Amino acid sequence: MEGVMSVRTSSSRIPLDSFRCFDSRPRFPIARSFISISMDLQRLNPFSVSCVGAQQSNSKDASATLSPTISDPEGNALKIKEWEVGRLQDEVAASQGIRIRRRPPTGPPLHYVGPFEFRIQNEDNTPRNILEEIIWHKDVEISQLKERRPLHVLKKALDNTPPTRDFVGALRASYEKTRLPGLIAEVKKASPSRGVLREGFDAVEIARAYEKGGAACLSVLTDEKYFQGSFENLEAIRNAGIKCPLLCKEFVVDAWQIYYARVKGADAVLLIASVLPDLDIGYMIKICKILGLATLVEVHDEREMDRVLGIEGIELIGINNRDLETFNVDISNTRKLLEGRRGQLIREKEIIVVGESGLFTPADIAYVQEAGVKAVLVGESLIKQSDPGKGIANLFGKDISQ
Repeated sequence: MEGVMSVRTSSSRIPLDSFRCFDSRPRFPIARSFISISMDLQRLNPFSVSCVGAQQSNSKDASATLSPTISDPEGNALKIKEWEVGRLQDEVAASQGIRIRRRPPTGPPLHYVGPFEFRIQNEDNTPRNILEEIIWHKDVEISQLKERRPLHVLKKALDNTPPTRDFVGALRASYEKTRLPGLIAEVKKASPSRGVLREGFDAVEIARAYEKGGAACLSVLTDEKYFQGSFENLEAIRNAGIKCPLLCKEFVVDAWQIYYARVKGADAVLLIASVLPDLDIGYMIKICKILGLATLVEVHDEREMDRVLGIEGIELIGINNRDLETFNVDISNTRKLLEGRRGQLIREKEIIVVGESGLFTPADIAYVQEAGVKAVLVGESLIKQSDPGKGIANLFGKDISQ
């Protein structure tokens, strides 16, 4: 399975029955439409096996799998079904309050007549915000990467990949040792809102400084266009002998990225609730568990928090105090999302909450810790320091490396 998980040529398959595309609760009436369209897709193109509820590959990538022997009417029918699947995916996302569109809106294929015919004639093909721009670019980028390194190639590479380290365990151990939130220190050269954060950027040296300063785990930005990161940085840090478990900080839209992160040395991956529907998050968590990876699921508001708390297998929830649509920061967001029954449910499930963004001082750390977080992810306030390791002591108001 490529898309979320599609294996067309590999002999080592994970049976579809190992995962549930739809749970037993009838959350969305259009789920049956997904299933019927998926069956039509398989009939029209027997080389394409997909779990449509979690499938995220775009129509360009899917059409590239067409057999040249398929006649024009069949090929057009397949394109129509693929387009319908994309529209249904958008409706599932919208029903869950997800405003980020996964790719630019496109019109129906030639000769199409159906219920969506007039819905998108006036829809804007310009990204509504920076996060949507990043996601649209990522969708194209991953389609190109998948052509160069198909999933079956990544699976073979896993045989030579060292075992993952315990990301969640490292955070718990740090909290027990220091009674302060475990630190996920971020290796980050730039951001869309701040530009270049550190000149003379050396990912490995920064990672070593973080580890020496007492970081429990590291986060490594891998997006190239907007954050000037790379998977090569992730791989270099892992190969440098640094013992801190590594989070691959990527905008995941396809399960292929999870396999790629694992091959490059990640111990955990980030999933963003404002981008991924519930079915995708649950499905990707299952893939991560198979690969030995932890998942940090990021939320920004109450609705996203409620959605994520209803998904099985959640161990880490990150509360991002930065609105990824506007990039405004408000650390009181952490307290707001952990009040009342949400905080109680998190404690009952023993979920570790990670505070993210806007944390610069010991007072900020104390504020989010009092709200209920047991870990923090910090980048900008550390990376700008001449000695990022010493910046950790300044952030916490004490040396936490001992």
